Amino acid sequence: MKRRYILRYYRLLDHFGNTSLCAETGDGHLEDITSVENDVVDISDLLHAASLSGESIDSLSMMILESGEADSIQLSEIYSTSDDNSTNWRIDRPFDPPEVWAAGVTYKSSEMERRRESGTPDVYSNVYNAERPEIFFKSTSDRCMGPFDEVGIRGDSSWDVPEPELAFVTWKGDIVGYTIGNDMSSRSIEGENPLYLPQAKVYDRSCSIGPCFVSTSSIPDPHTLSVECSIYRNGDEVFQASTSTGDMARSCSEINQWLHESNFVPDLTTVLTGTSIVPPPDFTLEEGDKVAITIESIGVLENTIIKV
Repeated sequence: MKRRYILRYYRLLDHFGNTSLCAETGDGHLEDITSVENDVVDISDLLHAASLSGESIDSLSMMILESGEADSIQLSEIYSTSDDNSTNWRIDRPFDPPEVWAAGVTYKSSEMERRRESGTPDVYSNVYNAERPEIFFKSTSDRCMGPFDEVGIRGDSSWDVPEPELAFVTWKGDIVGYTIGNDMSSRSIEGENPLYLPQAKVYDRSCSIGPCFVSTSSIPDPHTLSVECSIYRNGDEVFQASTSTGDMARSCSEINQWLHESNFVPDLTTVLTGTSIVPPPDFTLEEGDKVAITIESIGVLENTIIKV
């Protein structure tokens, strides 16, 4: 029987600014698609070709890799040095999202936590039970960071947390794949007044995605994935929690449908789907903290905290 791969697509960046699109097939090795087909340097190139051919991007990438001798790169070596730039390659954002949106109050625990922090708690109960979900604009492309990049906490905020989230990626209106998202948030600003949500959510370095892109062929059901978040301070783990996307009150397809209502959505728009992992009220992020978010079948997204 032919092996079924979960293909994870990584975009690598060298010291000269050149990019390569690579596929990891589960054995820890990256196969460099660009080294076989020079015109394929980004996941959008595969998505364009898939739209024209009717083939899935996974099928196309395997056809390319089987047609030539691809360069092979050990993923663990890049991971171990990506945060200090000591190798020829580092892991870049898997793609450049023109827009990042986010859905809120999609887990019961999120609704409860936001009620607790807010002076107007009924706002969150109402949206949790409503037909229309909360969907808000989260980030422009230049505010969205990648793996091992620094992400920000606001200088005028006193209570800051990461929000580990499954993110889906759209193309021609459809969900075509998934990545990991970190929805950095000021709970003190949002808790003061719900109308301050844009300031609590949208600022410099307020978002990150990565480390890779996984297609819907490799993840046919996004609502069965385990999610973990760990926060480290001075080398010690100071917070850890886990959940499952099976606890989401809304499906990815439902959120995507509402996003497209009366709204032009550019290709590669990325949508964060909410979280149920919320650090306790006595915890806030500090400069130098490291956040690691793990989602089953995708990987680990790591970032360091700075004040912006």
